[in-house]
Amino acid sequence: MLKRNDLGDEMQESQKIASFSAQENELGADPGANNNILEKLMKGYTKLEIDDPLRPFYEHNLQKIVDEVDYGVLAALQGTWVSYNNKATNPTVDRLIGSGVHTTIMPSPGTNSGTIPGKYSFDCQQYIEKLTFDLVPGGVRNRGGANEQFCGAVKYEQSVKSVSTEKESAALKYTPIHEENGMYLWLSDVFNYAATEKTIKEDRGLLPVAETNPNKDLYPDGYPDETLFLVLNDKGVKEYVTLANLNGRHYYAILAAKELKPGAGQTGPYFIPDYSISRSGVIPHGSTITLLGDLAQGDNGFLIKGAPQFPEGNAAWKYDHLAISRTMGGAGASESDPINLDAPPPPWVFETLNHDTDPEENKIYTQRILANPLYPYSVRPDLRLRDTNKGQEITNHVLIQMSSKNKTGAQGGIINVPFVDRFVSTVEMKMNLWIETVKEDGKEFLQLQYEQIIFFEFAFGDSGGTTSWPHIQVNTLRKIEDIPEDQRQIIIDQFYNTGKKDAAAAAAGCPYHKE
Repeated sequence: MLKRNDLGDEMQESQKIASFSAQENELGADPGANNNILEKLMKGYTKLEIDDPLRPFYEHNLQKIVDEVDYGVLAALQGTWVSYNNKATNPTVDRLIGSGVHTTIMPSPGTNSGTIPGKYSFDCQQYIEKLTFDLVPGGVRNRGGANEQFCGAVKYEQSVKSVSTEKESAALKYTPIHEENGMYLWLSDVFNYAATEKTIKEDRGLLPVAETNPNKDLYPDGYPDETLFLVLNDKGVKEYVTLANLNGRHYYAILAAKELKPGAGQTGPYFIPDYSISRSGVIPHGSTITLLGDLAQGDNGFLIKGAPQFPEGNAAWKYDHLAISRTMGGAGASESDPINLDAPPPPWVFETLNHDTDPEENKIYTQRILANPLYPYSVRPDLRLRDTNKGQEITNHVLIQMSSKNKTGAQGGIINVPFVDRFVSTVEMKMNLWIETVKEDGKEFLQLQYEQIIFFEFAFGDSGGTTSWPHIQVNTLRKIEDIPEDQRQIIIDQFYNTGKKDAAAAAAGCPYHKE
């Protein structure tokens, strides 16, 4: 987990940002509000290690801790974010073809999990989105005895609509396809809470040592709050002694203390969380997720200079980001023999294949993905993020990396309703989230980009092995007050006016219209 180096801050920087963001959401945007936000938030953060000072917890400090709870970089999320299209890289932006791209692979009608070979239907759509974050006031307190944690909690709500062209018309159709809510937690505030006379007496009640206890004289306080050790005394007789009187002697049994002494827990054990951020979410398909993760570290700490780096050409053929997994045959390509996603699709993509042109049946299996009109985004969706950033001046960014299935340490997870578990088991989710500082026209804006990859498992291949099917979503968002007026109006119509024709009317609940 991350910690702030200066424990003497009167008020955490994230509290200041959070306080300002809440006001901004009510009063409207301040042109200088975003200046150096990421730099201020990430100043002074380092990894917490066992030899770092650990703060003690005292009851009289509780209100101060609650008032100054740390949200870390999550404080920058406060507010309403919506789809943003970069006109410099998307000439169709005036019609707001969606800024987001998703790829979805589902079982083909008539199939079941025992069918060999597995068949699938593929869909790739553009979408628009409204994503709202709301900081929960005060810390969420987790009590663990000698260990206490105060989480900075941030609620989120997400609404997504696909964008398509109406048949026999140039009009765009917006269709609701996803709703989600949940919470992010900043997991940085960990304290040591040692026992006190007050907690000992109030939390359990003290039962005095029985008068018939042969060792009652070894408990000077009258309570069994000493650990006793059985030794041979100088006369060769076994007797119990306290730790203070053990003097390195060999002992044969231990009589554990049943009560605490004031100060118990000061010497540990200490909990050092291995992750700084969690995300929990509820998806209406019947899945509940828990992701754990941390901030990526650059050459100069957790605030990384410049824009996020995405590959070009052959280097983009990396299975961790493709809608085509290795278990799907990889389209007959590999990372050492890739398909160049910045060039037109290979000729075989548009051919009628047979056993001579596709002897291993890998090409026909994935042909429709490469032939999709949204290629290359249908194959590697995060290239849309790369292309959106072209022409932008991104001065720095923070990268949050999260997963439901980590290689080491604590694990997240996914729980599904029986139908999903039976037919399209959702087994793993990975997420990259970039918070970026963008300079435009002498002003600074925050920009949010994400890549989510969910792995389904259904059906089999020719050999009967389980197939992993990537379901990917990517999008670029800015706060609603920071996008162009024409794009903002469509967002208001689609997510606030619920289809009303009077687009000039103020949208109920739209933070941009609050005064």
